[in-house]
Amino acid sequence: MSEATETPSEAAPFQAAPQAPAEGSAPSTGGGGGYSGSRGEDTRSERPRRRTGGGGGGGRFGRRRVCSFCVDKVDSIDYKEPARLRRYVSDRAKIEPRRKTGTCAKHQRMLTLALKRARHVALLPFTAQHIQLTGVFPTRS
Repeated sequence: MSEATETPSEAAPFQAAPQAPAEGSAPSTGGGGGYSGSRGEDTRSERPRRRTGGGGGGGRFGRRRVCSFCVDKVDSIDYKEPARLRRYVSDRAKIEPRRKTGTCAKHQRMLTLALKRARHVALLPFTAQHIQLTGVFPTRS
């Protein structure tokens, strides 16, 4: 065939990115888009780069937590173990969400039920201790 009809496999897979200008030289684009310092040098090459390769995902979320109940192969969560259940309650005696504790949906439902039962038989508190003593909520400032 002719040279004008080129298959994608024959075409270049990618084009090389343009190289950054050498240190001390002026930026190639006019107008000085905020990258030049007080003396006019290009500071882009001096700025540390974030690492983008690797396992994917953003740095905001970090590593996915594993359900500790699934690891231990727990079939049912016992409400009579307050030491184990206390890990899943905040300092304000609120039940911690799945995104924070890393439990799976099935075990989170069982955990919520066990925490509520433990509260009902007074093994765990309904509220934080300082709220129980004073009876008022602290003011936010």
